[in-house]
Amino acid sequence: MKEDMIKKKTNWTAMIVLILGLSAIAFPLYMTIIIAFKQPAEMTNSVSGILSLPKTWSLDNFKEAMRVTDFWNSLKNSVVITLLTVVLSIAIHSVMGYALGRNKSHSKFYSFVYLFIVSGMFVPFAILMMPLAKQTAELGLANWFGVIILYVVFYMPMNILLYSGYLVNIPMALEEAAKVDGASTWRTYWKIIFPIMRPMHATVAVLTALSVWNDVMTPLVIMAGSEQNTLPLAQLNFQTQFGTNYNLAFASYLLSLIPILIFYIVCQKQILNGVVNGAVK
Repeated sequence: MKEDMIKKKTNWTAMIVLILGLSAIAFPLYMTIIIAFKQPAEMTNSVSGILSLPKTWSLDNFKEAMRVTDFWNSLKNSVVITLLTVVLSIAIHSVMGYALGRNKSHSKFYSFVYLFIVSGMFVPFAILMMPLAKQTAELGLANWFGVIILYVVFYMPMNILLYSGYLVNIPMALEEAAKVDGASTWRTYWKIIFPIMRPMHATVAVLTALSVWNDVMTPLVIMAGSEQNTLPLAQLNFQTQFGTNYNLAFASYLLSLIPILIFYIVCQKQILNGVVNGAVK
């Protein structure tokens, strides 16, 4: 009887947490959708005016938002930067995570390198912002290529931490068997270890893609003055000194949400596997 009461109490607690979590996600999404379809005249200072549904569901805000942000060109830049960053991150960070993860436990040098790289997570971008802007300009990297290089470096600490943690779940016996068969370390990694880490690849891909896709500061600082806008950078057009055009801004936010949402839905099963199996121990 007591066990049934404990289970019932636990279920209610979980239910309340789920409802609160759903509300925290659903309410802002509801506001974004209805404001994106409303006309400026329908926006009033009253709560009911803001929360009410649009009188007419029109796509005019979306058309105007696409024109103001030069949507297709900005989308192309965002997609190119995001995809190249994800591919390079998986290729480079997985190799580094493998090398450090397999050697840091019995080598002080690899352990130091691992801790040094991971400590980069605690360095705020604000400290690096101005030096990076000056260096990239002097090196001729004040463009999307320079932004990609910086992203690969910025997300290296977290990705290496994830890959190193995931390697704990891969037995050394697989590599030892491959070595007995005459496979080199390089061949063993690409033929055996790399495919096994597929769930972690998906996790790293989505986490990196989300960060890159939504980032404003890095393109703003590095590519300032150029015409190579990403979507978040182009959306700054809706914010002026005198206010913000919320109707167009929210319509643009919904448009930019669709590609990354599709990417997440495609990879979500692999992400869950990567999170469960790749917990850092």
